[in-house]
Amino acid sequence: MLWQALIAARDFGRLHEIASVLIRYGFGDIVRRMGMANALERAGRALLWKHAEELAHLEPPARARRALEELGPTFVKLGQVLATRVDLFEPAWIAEFGKLQDSAPPVPYADIRQQLGEDLGAPPEEIFAAFNPEPLAAASIAQVHRARLVDGSEVVVKVRRPGIRPVIEADLRWMMRLAELVEAENPEMRNFHPLEIVRQFEQSLRRELDFATECRNAERIANNFAGYTDRDSVSPPATDKTPVIVIPRVYWQWTGERVCVQEFIDGIPGRNLAAADRADLDRKVLARRGAHAVLKMIVEDGFFHADPHQGNVFYLPGNRMAFIDFGMVGSLSEERRVQMIRMMLGLVQHDAARVADVMLDWSGDSSVDEKGLILEIQAFVDQYHGIPLKQLSFGTMLNDLTGILRKHRVALPADLALLIKAFITLDGMGRELDPDFDTAGEAIPLLEQSLRALYAPTALIKRGWRSAGEMLGVISDLPYDISRLLRAARRGRLEVHIDVTRLKHFGNQLDGAANRLVIGIVVAAIIIGSSIVMTVPGGPTLFGLPTFGLLGFLGAAAGGVWLLLSIWKSNKADRE
Repeated sequence: MLWQALIAARDFGRLHEIASVLIRYGFGDIVRRMGMANALERAGRALLWKHAEELAHLEPPARARRALEELGPTFVKLGQVLATRVDLFEPAWIAEFGKLQDSAPPVPYADIRQQLGEDLGAPPEEIFAAFNPEPLAAASIAQVHRARLVDGSEVVVKVRRPGIRPVIEADLRWMMRLAELVEAENPEMRNFHPLEIVRQFEQSLRRELDFATECRNAERIANNFAGYTDRDSVSPPATDKTPVIVIPRVYWQWTGERVCVQEFIDGIPGRNLAAADRADLDRKVLARRGAHAVLKMIVEDGFFHADPHQGNVFYLPGNRMAFIDFGMVGSLSEERRVQMIRMMLGLVQHDAARVADVMLDWSGDSSVDEKGLILEIQAFVDQYHGIPLKQLSFGTMLNDLTGILRKHRVALPADLALLIKAFITLDGMGRELDPDFDTAGEAIPLLEQSLRALYAPTALIKRGWRSAGEMLGVISDLPYDISRLLRAARRGRLEVHIDVTRLKHFGNQLDGAANRLVIGIVVAAIIIGSSIVMTVPGGPTLFGLPTFGLLGFLGAAAGGVWLLLSIWKSNKADRE
């Protein structure tokens, strides 16, 4: 039923494209295992198996990355999300996923002008004093144009590609069904939570399709940085009113789901370090300020830019920085922040017990060899004992730690995967700016300060009052809940739900066996009925035999063949 739904008319053409690309890049076995080949070939769609694995000389991570690029924007975005799952994939895969560049040929201005006019409320030439039809950049979902407002303000206009949503919706439906099938049929993959990953990706992509959501993220982070000064910096800004961290202003009167207008950042792109040197910017200060800004977002605010790589950073005069592109953000609850702070401090202070305790909390309901995990974390932390903080690579430590998680099949919750990826990206960017950059040394004071703040008397009292209020709410609702429970019991409507995955699978097998039994009985009845019809004289004949009897035997034969094939496929699936 799953794959019958999957080959519905609205997704069928896209399914054929996906299968063809997978075959071309040497992943034909996936096509067969998922049943896509049978479904497409039954529909008369030819799959070019002769070209299968024509790129098999490439390593699997490279082939996967090339396939994702060819499959289009949804899969490119999926690869970028997978690049954050350092807890699931080896470094070679993460490196390939990290190469996925969200770029695409630009849409001609004539093709987007009508949509732009609909979203802005008037043609672009009536809204802007100047509008450059040549895009600054073009990505798979949107492209960016530079413009100037009537008051002289320089802005960028981000426009969603026309017709992109139906393609993405079809891809998301396919991914969700595939994840459901993988989780149901492959017990080993359940530890990696494929459904959770696809749901995380779906939420992330839907937010990215809505530019208003991205702008709300930007505005929230801008508010968090209001009045922020980097007091530890050795190079303060020119004036107290000059912001150290700049977030582009949003022009809400022209911002909506398919278009957003933001302040143009006239700065040096983060990747152009040579231009930063020519502008006499201090790389050490830039590295420290970037680290302080990202740590503030994570530790203090609990709402952070989840992809702070150099493509999303600009350097400004006075060693200031600007962050752009808030389509991918992370959010941490207070409990998560406490866990993260304890884990980070445990790493840099060589406290293996603290790190192991947090790791076990993160493992959730997964079956984990606790003793083995604790011993491995102990050995991991001990290898850094006695090494000065300046010689510690925070990114390397986190990569090694996630390697231990992969070995023990511990999949991080989505918010923590984004967090660790942000830390690794931060460490890499800091060391590229300043080879002597000490991420751990910069992080420890802020982590310790935040931990003290979480356990300060005022914070404890606040949490205590909140917990007391929740407890009083539970107690006050208790009589009503007991009354409802007793009423349901008296009426015989008390239900107890037990979700047992193996029992559900057994029920599905039993249901299939019952269906085959019914078909067998029907086939036997048809044979008996047809035999009786054959003995009755008169009526129409075909090839000298009674027509209705002959048709009955043919139908019974077809049903018998179907029954035999069904039993054969069921036995084959059980063996696999």
